[in-house]
Amino acid sequence: MRDHFINELSSLIDEFPNIILITGDLGFGVFDDFRKNFPENFINAGVAEQNMIGIATGMALEGKIVFTYSIANFPTLRCLEQIRNDACYHGANVNIVSIGGGFSYGALGISHHATEDLSIMRSLPEITVVSPSSFWEVEQATRAIIENKKVCYLRLDKSAGIDIDNNLDEHFIIGKPRILTDGDFCTIFVTGGILEEVWEAHDELQSLGHRIRIVSVHTLKPFDGSVVLNAAKQTGGIVSVEENTLDGGLGSLIAETLLDNGVTPKKFLRIGLGSEFSSIVGSQKYLRKCYNLDAKSITSKVL
Repeated sequence: MRDHFINELSSLIDEFPNIILITGDLGFGVFDDFRKNFPENFINAGVAEQNMIGIATGMALEGKIVFTYSIANFPTLRCLEQIRNDACYHGANVNIVSIGGGFSYGALGISHHATEDLSIMRSLPEITVVSPSSFWEVEQATRAIIENKKVCYLRLDKSAGIDIDNNLDEHFIIGKPRILTDGDFCTIFVTGGILEEVWEAHDELQSLGHRIRIVSVHTLKPFDGSVVLNAAKQTGGIVSVEENTLDGGLGSLIAETLLDNGVTPKKFLRIGLGSEFSSIVGSQKYLRKCYNLDAKSITSKVL
């Protein structure tokens, strides 16, 4: 996802020359062409992520469109006070890019596992929270958050799900989930690269004769809940899948939407991480299997 993000950002420089990309001392291989082609649009803030948010807010208040960039927890949880007090409170056009959502950097341990970020960032006022599931959504979201002109959290994953073939004429809208497939057995709501596991589960369920509706929730805040309410009325149940804690994440967002509107689905299931630290290390695929977030586990739970 990070390659699609940086390629799209690079393509937008001519249209938005006031874009500034600030890195927390990483991404040099990824940014080689960007630094070479746009040296005035690139800053390395060093291993000083809290200061990076302060710099970004100041530049944004002077009219720049600023992106901060670092791995997993570092541009978010380490900088929470600065994001809240500096960027969000002042409504600055700061876009916080976190690469390595969920277990993307699983082998590096809990310090690099981004498994609470969606819940925490969603709780902040005056912020947009975007978690693309596919390469197309990454590219579209990059432009959309530039035009959004608000504080935004963009969570990028090392993995990605395939996208539907008929989206060439589709217009990406922040806050509006995308229906990828239709069906009536149940609706699976998914956010992030774990869509690849959901697709595999979908194919297995289809082979068993169950038509599944898949909805990509690329934006957790703001959120158009109409697709949730329709799914509750039209399909046999609702399932949420996220590589994030169940406390306050996508499943909580869907539950809130249902209860706030007085709608009860026929069945309801949240698939995500329990209230525990992911103390195991290993590849993203391995950790998904350990924590029952792989395609086989999703299929079993849906059935």
